[in-house]
Amino acid sequence: MNPDSWTEMLAAVQAFHDKHDFKNTGGEELKYRIALMAEELGEISACVTKGKPVEALGEECADLFILLMGTAIAANFDLNRHFWDKMEKIMQRESRMVDGHIRVSEFRD
Repeated sequence: MNPDSWTEMLAAVQAFHDKHDFKNTGGEELKYRIALMAEELGEISACVTKGKPVEALGEECADLFILLMGTAIAANFDLNRHFWDKMEKIMQRESRMVDGHIRVSEFRD
């Protein structure tokens, strides 16, 4: 096993979906998955705002990442390709300081 392999990570998430039969038991329903992602974002926020250890933050981020990968499985799209396509786009963007924080966005004046 190569822990840095996207293919192996995706296969592990697919195996998790298969083990629990997500396809036939509602686990791949997209509205449900969005609710789970919102829940995980709340847990990530709690780690930061409550000063929890970085290990707890890492675990919550991993939960969200697994959900994102599972959403790609459920919706049948290539997240790896979309990641690289989006990185290419955002690398072309300019940044601005907004209220003391850097923002990289498609600014509309």
